[in-house]
Amino acid sequence: MVCGRLEIDILNTFWNLTSENEDRDISIQDVVDELSRNGVERAYTTIKTVMDRLTVKSILVRYKVGKKFFYKAAMNKKEMSMDAVKTVVNQFFDGDYVKLLRFVEKECDNLLV
Repeated sequence: MVCGRLEIDILNTFWNLTSENEDRDISIQDVVDELSRNGVERAYTTIKTVMDRLTVKSILVRYKVGKKFFYKAAMNKKEMSMDAVKTVVNQFFDGDYVKLLRFVEKECDNLLV
């Protein structure tokens, strides 16, 4: 699953906020506040729109408690990372992880020269 920069910022915020308690209910305002503390200033409506998109992509799950909506990440950071690597391998390396590793090794060698 490919995500944009703000989507990744929001997901990292989820993983940070739930690092000590993965059952914590996360609201849009929680994400807005945490992003703001980390220097990412975005309007509440922008964050809501992106979180709704992540819900459509099945990356976040939205649920209601009383009159308020909360969200949970459907995947942890490791699962999301592995999904991203699989996508890259399938799209650019014909599903061959060895080709990816050779590419990374070659590119790292070029960076060190």
